[in-house]
Amino acid sequence: MLNNTQQLLDIMARLRHPDGGCAWDLKQSFSSLVPYLIEEAYEVVDAIERNDLDELRNELGDLLLQVVFHAQIAQEMGAFDFEQVAQGIGEKLVRRHPHVFADAVFNTDAERHQAWERIKTEERQQKNTTLEKESVLSGVAKHLPALIECKKIQDRAADHGFDWPDVLPVFDKVLEELNEVREAFASGNQKHIEEEVGDLLLVTVNLARHLNLDAETTLKKSTKKFVKRFQYIEQQVAASARTVKDCNLAELNEYWNQAKVALKS
Repeated sequence: MLNNTQQLLDIMARLRHPDGGCAWDLKQSFSSLVPYLIEEAYEVVDAIERNDLDELRNELGDLLLQVVFHAQIAQEMGAFDFEQVAQGIGEKLVRRHPHVFADAVFNTDAERHQAWERIKTEERQQKNTTLEKESVLSGVAKHLPALIECKKIQDRAADHGFDWPDVLPVFDKVLEELNEVREAFASGNQKHIEEEVGDLLLVTVNLARHLNLDAETTLKKSTKKFVKRFQYIEQQVAASARTVKDCNLAELNEYWNQAKVALKS
């Protein structure tokens, strides 16, 4: 009996076979699969946040399917196959963990992190085909969610000494940027307002980073909290046969305060 991984690869090859394969699978490309790849990754995250291990197993399978699908398309093009994908990540893990697979010794997490970043920099430089020296900020995926991209950029800049020494000046910078948003708003220049709001968001990501928080995860949690509180308001309003639109702002604020107490964990 074939092992499960090989069976999955064979199923995908059959689905993509020109003779008797699936019409939908056959017409897919790297580009057409991107939305599904992103969706499956977020569904994995959702299962983790709900601590639903059965669903996590299922969603990891769906995400693995995307890897297999892309590898099959690449194999048909003569570019690479699934085995080369697995080989590549295995070699990368060994290369980036010299303290496990070689004789390197790190005395602190900081030393380990520095070595990790140094190895990644060397890898990026090897991939760089231009004669120009590559920026330390190069190589961050362009299609990452904005908060994640921002944090990665700031992490790299910090690794090269461009950072506040501690969190206190970051609080001051947040207030400074907030005042600049107010000034931009007073000017009525929408382009200026957009620029200053962007600066405020960027420094807020830095504040989260200095507080050992991930801005993307933190905002997602706050958004979920907002949703729960708003749904509480909807339930309370529905009890009197009304909708949220039927309430004035004072009523909604009162319900909001009730929700904060009722849903406080």
